[in-house]
Amino acid sequence: MASSVSSQHDEVLVEVNSFARILTLNRPKKLNTFSFQMISRVLELFLAYEEDPNVKLVILKGKGRAFCAGGDVADVVSILNGIVMGGGNGASMHGRFRVATENALFAMPETALGHLPDVGASYFMSRLPGFFGEYVGLSGARLDGAEMLACGLATHFVPSAEREVVHRRDDWISATIQTLKMASPTSLKIFLRSIRVGRFQGVGPCLVREYRMVCHVLRGEFSKGFLEGCRAILLDKDKNPKVKDEDWEDLKLPVRSKFNLPPYVIAKL
Repeated sequence: MASSVSSQHDEVLVEVNSFARILTLNRPKKLNTFSFQMISRVLELFLAYEEDPNVKLVILKGKGRAFCAGGDVADVVSILNGIVMGGGNGASMHGRFRVATENALFAMPETALGHLPDVGASYFMSRLPGFFGEYVGLSGARLDGAEMLACGLATHFVPSAEREVVHRRDDWISATIQTLKMASPTSLKIFLRSIRVGRFQGVGPCLVREYRMVCHVLRGEFSKGFLEGCRAILLDKDKNPKVKDEDWEDLKLPVRSKFNLPPYVIAKL
């Protein structure tokens, strides 16, 4: 029998069901974006469950139409039945089971904000087939539940009660090019290097490196793109960031360092 151990006003709702614990992110009006209190609470619960022999399964889901727009303990099952962006990927992609529905919408759109995909993105995206991780991370492309399953971002696909069929006939190549041109060149360059390095690192070093990179970006040491991206995308919403210190013509891609690696590894750099 299930029992609730939290108030409906809590940002993380906790439900106890035998050996399982169901955690529900409870900020539906904010698309369940992570607040500091929410992060602290989830971390507190995960650490407690890791030491609790009675907890065999943790289910993480979001209330409302989003999972979460913003460590592997007891087996974590993330129910991706809505928007899964930014920090929401950090909360779900490192778990063992990631169940998507047709309502799932994945994206890491940080380069458009003058920022870069973090929360371990250089780890889990670098392990997607071929160079699909580079495409998704650089372009901020949106993937539905079936596409998430096909590329490995989701481990399972379960249809929800109501299914909407969306017909898309986008020319994705030209659309991707236009999206890249609207993103911060500096952010694109940083993430491209990051995902190439992350392909040969564990999740721990990836998270540490990304945290350090984000600190530099937030301080505006190399570019003011993040502040301008937030203005254009989140505040004024004109979707026309103007970053005067960056230019596509001056953008140089990271050099592929070959070292003494075998050919199949070099091809992945």
